[in-house]
Amino acid sequence: MYTDYFSNEVAVITGAGQGIGFEIAKQLCANGASVLLNDIDATLAKNAAAKISAYGNCIALAGDAGDVSFIQKMVDEAVQQFGKLTIAVANAGITLFGDFFNYKPEALQSVMNLNIGGSFLLTQAAAKQIRQQKSGGSILLMSSVTGHQAHKNLAAYGITKAALEMLAKTLVVELSPYNISINAIAPGATITERTGEDESYINTWSRITPLGRPATVEDIANAALFMVAPAARHVTGQSLVIDGGWTSVSPSPY
Repeated sequence: MYTDYFSNEVAVITGAGQGIGFEIAKQLCANGASVLLNDIDATLAKNAAAKISAYGNCIALAGDAGDVSFIQKMVDEAVQQFGKLTIAVANAGITLFGDFFNYKPEALQSVMNLNIGGSFLLTQAAAKQIRQQKSGGSILLMSSVTGHQAHKNLAAYGITKAALEMLAKTLVVELSPYNISINAIAPGATITERTGEDESYINTWSRITPLGRPATVEDIANAALFMVAPAARHVTGQSLVIDGGWTSVSPSPY
């Protein structure tokens, strides 16, 4: 059931052309928020915004969420179109698998630049805008269970996700005086466009997840909406794991 609970909120969400980011954008719009949706793929961004516009105010802005000038452009465009910014969701990220002993420096740089750099810089730009408005707001970082438990061939990705959780903790000191909450969510195995057609993925994670299935994008978006809700502003510096209990037992998928 959709409401107008977020009717006074304006959000920027990166990496939202599909998957978890798309669902967060959709649910925010459906509950009254105005959303600027980003994806590096212009077609995905345009099509996603068109679909979400059936639920509420949503515009697309395609570009690289790891580029500092583009990040500022997203914030400026949201303010220009909707009058302010109150929510930022740093969802954009990349996963580059690779054996540690043979991992390429350029792959490491790419993962670090978007997963950490893009998230840090979006947080900075959004926080400056919210501070200027004196309105308060919420920032959400996208971590992962790989920031909590080791996964084979995901050393680079895992350290970026662990770093985001520390960023959320650290920035409590910087952002709290301006009534800006900052948190992270850490999804586990999730059925998206990328994983949903892989029957072995679904079967494996259904077998090793205590609740008996991988997450849906709706599961993750429901948690995200709680974290950015105005009523949850006293929750800050936290990381919420959404994994059906997997990190409690942590059996390997391999």
